[in-house]
Amino acid sequence: MAVGTNLTHKLSELSFTFSIARRYLFSKKSHNAINVISGISATGVAIGTLALVVVLSVFNGFESLVTDMFSNFDPDLRISLVQGKSFENNTAQFEQVKKLAGIAVYTEVIEENALIRFKDKQLPATIKGVSENFATLTNINSILYDGKFELYDGAFERAVVGIGVASKVGLGAHFIDPLYIYAPKRGNKINLLRPENSFNQSACFVSGIFSVQQAQYDDNYVLISLKHARELFDYKANTVTAIEIKLINQKDKETSKNQISNILGTNYKVLDSYEQQASFFNIMKIEKWITFLILCFILMIASFNIIGSLSMLIIDKKSDIQTLKSLGANNQLIKRIFLFEGWMISALGAGIGIIIGTTLSLLQEKLGILKLGTGYIVDSYPVATNMSDILYILLAVLGMGFFAALYPVKYIRTK
Repeated sequence: MAVGTNLTHKLSELSFTFSIARRYLFSKKSHNAINVISGISATGVAIGTLALVVVLSVFNGFESLVTDMFSNFDPDLRISLVQGKSFENNTAQFEQVKKLAGIAVYTEVIEENALIRFKDKQLPATIKGVSENFATLTNINSILYDGKFELYDGAFERAVVGIGVASKVGLGAHFIDPLYIYAPKRGNKINLLRPENSFNQSACFVSGIFSVQQAQYDDNYVLISLKHARELFDYKANTVTAIEIKLINQKDKETSKNQISNILGTNYKVLDSYEQQASFFNIMKIEKWITFLILCFILMIASFNIIGSLSMLIIDKKSDIQTLKSLGANNQLIKRIFLFEGWMISALGAGIGIIIGTTLSLLQEKLGILKLGTGYIVDSYPVATNMSDILYILLAVLGMGFFAALYPVKYIRTK
């Protein structure tokens, strides 16, 4: 019973404190400057909050855009060795992986570095030999800049190259001159007298050019058939450097990843699409949160206005403080009233900033009002509104508002 009485008393006291603080916030003061400074404080917080919402939404938009670009070339899951490069995939464990319910496409991959030559131009490149079902594993057809995706036409070996590679060596999808690929013979030493004998040489014709809009792929990769890659790099049948997998349902990615890891054991690593580009996405996240901290610092400076407006309000309400003291209010209650007052200024600014910022972000996301101009990957600034970011912003703004209000309240004189 005593607990219930204490709780009721606390709630009543809290309600009273909030009511007085709200009245002080919106009522007319004896000095109009206090209203002006309070308005400036709330406006400063609102603008800072708005900037945080919009900037983080733009970062989310660019991250989503880059993720979509990588997903056109990267698999949902990629299996490779923890130590070493190549492995046999005709084991019972891999047969079990193939039969997992969540797997839609299972592709064998051989990936090695080699030298390519077209006419008189040479370039080191990453050669990726893939199974015939690679087009169903990825969205390679959607990113073809020229030609078509074809790795063997029934008579000749074909290649699909990145747009950067094609540009550097002067390739086109319909050229009749072959592209030559040179790879060191596995296990052989370089013959200094006749170095050409130390390399496997292969010729193929370019059938298509792809553009992921990411330099690590566009400027380096050449896709050839898996059979062609095995012959070129002296790999035996069933030997691969990686297995790439497409899932039926993206929501089951973590489940499928854990199932595969449990089947294959600790000698293999299973990477999802984010982990395959971990360094890139980590840099993006670091940039995002450093920007967040910089804007929070600016917002903290704007929150210092709360100290000025609250200090002037305390001076203006000296008589009210004495009245409340005479009516039985203790020091803690009086300080809490003005602490709520300062916090409400921050909350008001945060609320306005979040509403306007979210509205602007959603309008940009749906309508693409702010254009980037010609020559860019997308027509307008990519934006993605994330509710978790808005929650972090709200907590940060309210936290800064609380500490800004704490300073003048701490030195209230009630005698």
